[in-house]
Amino acid sequence: MRVLVATDAWHPQVNGVVRTLMSLAESARRQGATIEFLTPEGFPSVALPTYRSLRCALPTRREIALRIERARPNAIHVATEGPIGHMVRSYCIKHGLPFTTSYTTRFPEYISARIPVPEAWSYAVLRRFHAPAGVTLVSTKSLMAELAARGFKHLGLWTRGVNTELFRPERAIDLPLPRPLFVSVGRVAVEKNLEAFLTLDLPGTKVVIGEGPQLDELRRRFPEATFLGHLEGEELAAHLAAADVFVFPSRTDTFGIVQLEALACGVPVAAFPVTGPKDVIGDHPVGVLDNDLRKACLGALQVSRAACRAFALTQSWDTSARQFLGHASSVVVDAFAGSRVAYA
Repeated sequence: MRVLVATDAWHPQVNGVVRTLMSLAESARRQGATIEFLTPEGFPSVALPTYRSLRCALPTRREIALRIERARPNAIHVATEGPIGHMVRSYCIKHGLPFTTSYTTRFPEYISARIPVPEAWSYAVLRRFHAPAGVTLVSTKSLMAELAARGFKHLGLWTRGVNTELFRPERAIDLPLPRPLFVSVGRVAVEKNLEAFLTLDLPGTKVVIGEGPQLDELRRRFPEATFLGHLEGEELAAHLAAADVFVFPSRTDTFGIVQLEALACGVPVAAFPVTGPKDVIGDHPVGVLDNDLRKACLGALQVSRAACRAFALTQSWDTSARQFLGHASSVVVDAFAGSRVAYA
């Protein structure tokens, strides 16, 4: 099976969506399927107003159609709700092609954190976007229940995994900072709620890994914290493994793959009991969830690192890929046996 995945999120972005898609392609290949990507590469783009380091692709309908038809996929998946996602969705509707989508980002909450737009309005737009899909894939059962309550239909589960070869305890480096080390990783932006972490009265050192529009502000306001900027690959794994506790202060993430990456390094998680942490940690003895984040951080210091690693070893990207391919098989068509005129 050959699946074309349309995504507005792509390199050089480093986020959960991009990491998920790259891991999906690798695991699907081992299962005899091919994942091809329709990405912003090759399209003109503009910088995003809030994230100057990120750019938004400006594709044309004709070029989108040509790329789809050159790929000749058996199934089409729309991974994001940006310009590329919208145009691929429109193409499929125009030509009567079934497709799947995924809900990966809480845009209503992200938008309302910046401008006074009611979340209900944004959810109405997203509900309309996903309505024509054969299946809308979500990463957790609690998110599935939440979206169903908001009127979303045809929801399917697509969990996430972790690369336990890259993220493992033995990679830990010796960081010359007072311990314990409380580390948070992710985009440094208002929706990640890092302020809730940085204002805590904790022993040792608070470390933030990542970059984003709030980085300069938080550096000024919290000079006692250590900001390491953007890290990835083995360097990220080494710093994660060096932590005593991984702190995940976000209340808006749909999953939070970095939680699994920390656990694979043997590092317990401290977080709020919200969607994402509730699904990843749940009742497993690998972290502490509490509305008092300081209490969660201090409690996580007592969690077994061996238990964290053992739990992470059960979270496979191969299982994630099998779920995705199972949903994709529901929309398989032989739509490109003949030529098709690209729509303008």
